[in-house]
Amino acid sequence: MSEYYPAPIDTSGVTLSEDLKALTERLAENVHENWALGRLNDGWTYGTVRDDLHKETPCLVPYDQLPESERDYDRNTAMETLKAIIRLGYRIVPQKEECADEA
Repeated sequence: MSEYYPAPIDTSGVTLSEDLKALTERLAENVHENWALGRLNDGWTYGTVRDDLHKETPCLVPYDQLPESERDYDRNTAMETLKAIIRLGYRIVPQKEECADEA
C-alpha cells in the first residue's frame, strides 16, 4: 500500500461572516447527532470510559453535555465544511422568511 498524504481544500484564506459563524454551532450539534446515531446503530452504548471491545463511550450524551474539547472537534468539522463550500465558489444564503401579512 502506498503512503497516504492528506490534501484537504485550502481554507486558510476564507473568513466566515457572523451569520455563518452562528450557523457553525448548529451544524456542530448536528455533526454530533449524526455521529451518535451511527454509534447507536452499530450497537454502542453509554459508558463512563471509552471501551472499544464492549462498544461503550462517554460521548453518547446530548451535545450540550459533551466536554468542551469534544464540542470543539465538532465545531471545527462544521467550520471547515462551511469554509470548503465557500472556497469551492458556493454561497450560503439564508432563506427569507415570509411575512405573516403575505400569507
